[in-house]
Amino acid sequence: MAINGREFIRRFEEYCPLWMAEEGDPVGLHIGTLDKPIQKIMMTLDVRPEVVEEAKAKNIDLLIAKHPPIFRPIKRLTSDDPQNRMYMELVKNDIAVYAAHTNMDIIWDGLNDWFCEMLDVEVSGYLTRTHVEKLKKLVVYVPKDNAEKLRQALGDAGAGQQGNYHHTSFTSHGEGRFTPTAEAQPAIGKSDQAEVVEESRVEVLYREFQEQEVLAAMFANHPYEEPAYDLLSLDNHPVTYGLGRVGSLSEPQFLDDFVEKVKKVFELEGLRLVQPVGAENPLIQKIAICGGSGAGFYPDALVKGADVYLTGDVSYHTAHDMQAHGLTVIDPGHNIERVCIPRFVEKMKAWKKELNWDVEIIPSTTNTNPFQYK
Repeated sequence: MAINGREFIRRFEEYCPLWMAEEGDPVGLHIGTLDKPIQKIMMTLDVRPEVVEEAKAKNIDLLIAKHPPIFRPIKRLTSDDPQNRMYMELVKNDIAVYAAHTNMDIIWDGLNDWFCEMLDVEVSGYLTRTHVEKLKKLVVYVPKDNAEKLRQALGDAGAGQQGNYHHTSFTSHGEGRFTPTAEAQPAIGKSDQAEVVEESRVEVLYREFQEQEVLAAMFANHPYEEPAYDLLSLDNHPVTYGLGRVGSLSEPQFLDDFVEKVKKVFELEGLRLVQPVGAENPLIQKIAICGGSGAGFYPDALVKGADVYLTGDVSYHTAHDMQAHGLTVIDPGHNIERVCIPRFVEKMKAWKKELNWDVEIIPSTTNTNPFQYK
């Protein structure tokens, strides 16, 4: 039996949350609906007319793309325009399109980590901070006999994750007092009669983005009509996330050797190299990497002390600035992000096995690189 599209995306977003995308990045569902059975999913880097033809030929129900197909608002939807015609073909063939863009770059064990892994760069941190995720605490009062069920439900919803531990909580006991009004429907007691109940105070930590799920679990598993609870913002060490990665090679190597490795790993016919004037073939060890168009983050690579910055789409004048600041830059192009295709297919197949989904997951085989080397 085919799974529902929302069921699949729910698991996808546990790994690659929408909130982790950069502000203004149009991630999420772009075309179609997720409220339908999904029998076949295809992973792609880009959504281009050739990819749409491939999806049609292979009877794809859902396309997962790295690059959002609708990056800027559409002013007119006419079939005379090739881009619009592509959108119309997707709608006509009931192919839903979902995009994960900068969130795929920022998550740990995401695209930039895979680049580092492929180049044998040991990651020490991110290149530039994008998100600060604070911890919060839920304090809830519940009849003592219901405390264990509530603690379990809160833990199952993700509360109580602390380092290598899960379902952590603290419980203390006391007396709860209340008087139901005539309009109340109390789980314990009667209208207009004061009640004293032996209650437990349950405390759990959770990450900000989990609040909706944690509160839903609390309300679903609390016997009271009106649970008493507090939400507290904490100043404990926040979790931070960022674009790009910084790391080191296990030992210094010559720049020329590293350049050849980049070409081999990413199967490149050529790449662009920016070096300080007068530089030849230095020994390098500290590497900064930011997939896609990361030229604007080169000052962060300088601050982090990188010997080499690897990123795509470096413009002429920005290259001059990089050169003047003494930074060596390797531009292998934007298309190396196609690494996301086999990696995500592998992950999605693991989710399929874990959750016993009846769905086929395949990679796109269409080459969407617009550049050729002659």
